[in-house]
Amino acid sequence: MNKIIKYGLLTVVCMGVLLAGGLAYIAATFNPNEYKPQIIQLVKDKKQRTLRLDGDIKLSFFPSIGADLGKVSLSEYNSDKVFAAIESAHVSLALLPMFSKQVVVNEVKLSGLKATLVKLKNGKTNIDDLIGKDDGKLQGTADSGSGNQLFNFDIASVRIEKTELNYIDENTGSQFALKDFNLKIGRIANDIPVKVDFSALIQASQPKLDISTQLKTTLTFDLDKQSFKVEGLDLQAKGVALDIENFVVQASGDASANFVTQEFSTNKLAVSASGVKGKDNFDAKLDAPELSLTKNKFSGEKLILTAKLDGASGNIVVSLIVPGLEGTAQSFKSSTLTLEVAMKQPEQTFNARLSSPLTGNFEARQFNLSDLSVAVNATGDKLPNKSVSSEMKGSVEVDGKRQRVQASLAGGFLQSQVKAKVAVNNFDNSVFSFDVDIDQFDADLYLPKKHQGAETNTESKAPPSAEAPFDLSALKKLNLEGRLRIGILKVANVKSSQLRLNVKADNGTVNLNPLSANLYQGSMNGSITVNTTQAVPDFVVDEKLGGINIAPLLKDAANFDMLEGKGNVAFNLRAQGNTVSALKKSLNGSLAVNLADGAIKGINIAKTLRSAGNMLGKQSQTQAASQDEKTDFSEMKASFKVNNGVAHNDDLSLKSPLLRLSGNGDIDIGKDSISYLAKATLSGTLQGQGGKDSVSGITVPVRLAGPFSNLKYTLDFGAMLSDTVKQKVQKEVKTKIQDQIRGGLKGLFN
Repeated sequence: MNKIIKYGLLTVVCMGVLLAGGLAYIAATFNPNEYKPQIIQLVKDKKQRTLRLDGDIKLSFFPSIGADLGKVSLSEYNSDKVFAAIESAHVSLALLPMFSKQVVVNEVKLSGLKATLVKLKNGKTNIDDLIGKDDGKLQGTADSGSGNQLFNFDIASVRIEKTELNYIDENTGSQFALKDFNLKIGRIANDIPVKVDFSALIQASQPKLDISTQLKTTLTFDLDKQSFKVEGLDLQAKGVALDIENFVVQASGDASANFVTQEFSTNKLAVSASGVKGKDNFDAKLDAPELSLTKNKFSGEKLILTAKLDGASGNIVVSLIVPGLEGTAQSFKSSTLTLEVAMKQPEQTFNARLSSPLTGNFEARQFNLSDLSVAVNATGDKLPNKSVSSEMKGSVEVDGKRQRVQASLAGGFLQSQVKAKVAVNNFDNSVFSFDVDIDQFDADLYLPKKHQGAETNTESKAPPSAEAPFDLSALKKLNLEGRLRIGILKVANVKSSQLRLNVKADNGTVNLNPLSANLYQGSMNGSITVNTTQAVPDFVVDEKLGGINIAPLLKDAANFDMLEGKGNVAFNLRAQGNTVSALKKSLNGSLAVNLADGAIKGINIAKTLRSAGNMLGKQSQTQAASQDEKTDFSEMKASFKVNNGVAHNDDLSLKSPLLRLSGNGDIDIGKDSISYLAKATLSGTLQGQGGKDSVSGITVPVRLAGPFSNLKYTLDFGAMLSDTVKQKVQKEVKTKIQDQIRGGLKGLFN
């Protein structure tokens, strides 16, 4: 037995010596550099590319089989232009494991590789000739009968450094580069953890990218079981992306996948991103403690997504919390999804919270927030009572296949109680519909406040600031139809109740018809049309007001306090413009007023005429409008034709027991001013009412002129006295003629 062992070992040693000697002889006598010309010519003949081998080729056979290459370059197809080049390369294989059908790569080292991939204008690439398949040459790499691999691979280490890869698209002009590519990998073997260290500079022109990346992790794989595991992931990326400066992305956690059992999972996954866009800083982070997917089922624990934006408009923080998520490839559900938004601005703070259970069906593309709760709180000096709070509840349903979203909400919104149903159809060209009930709403609380003295300060030499145009661009693509009902409404200081409004918007044209409401002891009924399909928006208002108390309406709507009475007002007006001033100056149409039992405020014509005797010798008297004076009437009728913001009237008719008033003139709506001449005729004696004499039938011209805020009345007493003298002369002549006629007739009969 001992001799057998002895001779056996001796035989092995001799074989080893012979093998080593043979390899040493081959290494000493074989020079691969002698075959360079043949290799270069072979590449030229087969691929029509130029191969350059500037460095020496070195071979080693023991204890490992290896090869070292110096500088190598390969040209483009049928060109001398370099396609790829390499500074040096080294590959070595362990010799002894090959006898047991194992390929153990001791080391792979690549340095200074540069290559450029080009997508040509014809859609092909500059490597199509290199990757073309030849029939029969790519087969036979595995034992098809047994299904087992011919070799088991085991790589001791891989190192790639100083590498640059480029991609150019000639059609789009975009360029992509991977520079300073460095990769270090330890032992690569089945079911053996391997450390991976990667870094590179990523650059692109479209979109703009200039990012430095670094990745460290531990990778474990099992090719037989088709399983992969990543542990201790540490990814960092910094640079410029798109128009975001100081862009930073970080990721950490563990992940695993098994393609045979279809199991995928992550553990302690955390991803964050931050950067600066213009003057805005943002920061976002995703935390996923555990996510798993097994064949047809998946689950997750408390997903938290947080985003922060800090910019000129304020600070905004958004948080999305999903405490638990589970489902299948077809459907999923979450117990309670919570979305929180907090915004801080110099003048106010805003907080909103949305929560609801969430269910969904991926196949039907349906999602449902079945028990939705929305709460909003805001504080600020410019808010009503410096604080606003709202809370509404309802549901939201999304049907992706039918392209429909519908929501039903009820509760407190701002300072109102609201019931609303809203739907959106057709996501590509959205059509909106709604049905909303509001108990009361004061829009003035949320509209910009006018600065006191902004309109009356005429001494300031500073030029007035340009009026901000209103933006109606959103109406140009709006398709909407719905109904709105408001119990009590205040807007632009005009108060109404029982508002009923039907709205229909179709690609730039908005029609409010009917538009009805109760207001100022009367009612309103009509329509409003807005057309934004042209360069300048067009507005048409056709309204009839019945039984209206005109004084408070004019006071609230236009701060115009000179007319009292109750009756009917009808107007059909049209205007074009994108500011309030432009609309007022472009008004065209008609306006009619029919009032009873009212008064013209600012002057008491009857009282003034009582003192007519004291005005002898005066041509005229001008006086400012006084809120303590007014001229009563029992009936007033007038119609106006409006042209370019000026309302002209010719048929004023005002009646009272003592007075008849007619006149004509203009009301310049665009400039908020009046130029009007009225003629007041007394219908009876004023004696007994403080009058000096009977002035029955006297006509007094009364001119009303000036801006709404500073109206002045002028009474032309000179014209009044001329009329009086004329009337007396006419009376005396008439008397004499009558006397002569009577005398002549008397003599004739005698």
